[in-house]
Amino acid sequence: MSDQSNDKKGFIGRIWQAISSPSPKYSLGLLLIAGFVVGVMTVGGFNYSMAVTNTEEFCVSCHEMENFVFSEYKQTAHFSNRTGVSATCPDCHVPKDFAHKVMRKVEATREIWHKMLGTIDSPEKYEAKRLVLAQRVWDKMQETDSRACRNCHQADHMDMEKQEEESALIHEDALESGMTCIDCHKGIAHKLPEGYVE
Repeated sequence: MSDQSNDKKGFIGRIWQAISSPSPKYSLGLLLIAGFVVGVMTVGGFNYSMAVTNTEEFCVSCHEMENFVFSEYKQTAHFSNRTGVSATCPDCHVPKDFAHKVMRKVEATREIWHKMLGTIDSPEKYEAKRLVLAQRVWDKMQETDSRACRNCHQADHMDMEKQEEESALIHEDALESGMTCIDCHKGIAHKLPEGYVE
């Protein structure tokens, strides 16, 4: 009799019954498979969102970044130079290692809030906040020993003999005294804010 009722349910009906009310011997297996699928989807979604938000296109997708910051960055050697090597927004503003990258993404939620508030949505508002914003970035670079700079510029790979004499002396002195890149190189990718005093 049960074989006849199973035949009447059809293949889809039997699958649905197995999923909706599984027998105890299959419950743990289904739970593990479901957990695995949900885990893969969660990790995949997280990694995808991290990758999408680590592109220059994403960074300049709002007009504040494109019109104020990106336009001045395009005038620097970090954007265009004789070798064709350039640094994008995430190269300098998002750490490479996973833990620091996630922390930076969490910190970036503040920027979303200020985007919604319109904190810097005009050139005048941006210029009024430029020194505060720049100081925040400089402090972070100081705190991390200019980790973002060192992703591309390694002191032990510098050929001091190919640098101008004054630059070589300053770099050698800076290395010996424990200075970090941002101590001397503020304003290298963005213009210095009004009111900045060295």
